[in-house]
Amino acid sequence: MTRTMPTILLLLASNIFMTVAWYWHLKGGMTKPLVAVVAISWGIALFEYCLAVPANRIGYASGWSAGQLKVAQEAIALVVFGVFMVTVLGEPLHWRHAAAFGCIMAAVGFLFVGR
Repeated sequence: MTRTMPTILLLLASNIFMTVAWYWHLKGGMTKPLVAVVAISWGIALFEYCLAVPANRIGYASGWSAGQLKVAQEAIALVVFGVFMVTVLGEPLHWRHAAAFGCIMAAVGFLFVGR
């Protein structure tokens, strides 16, 4: 079995934790002291690291380059953030979001083509 799926699933899960760690406080947490928000965010981010590090090790060991891992992670991060932005923060998606995502997906394609 190829190790592509575990890498992608771990990167997806890690990005969910990181998005929450970075942006949870924008909706209803703006009155909390900054030091508390940072401490809570670091606690959440710990889980992100527990998933991202194995994802990168598995991907790298199965032949992905560091560049491929990073660009794939960024593409996943955009998808996760887009969902978070709409569902949690209540912000709409615009054509600019789709265009930016398209550019990132093109970068993913460039790094994986001919591999």
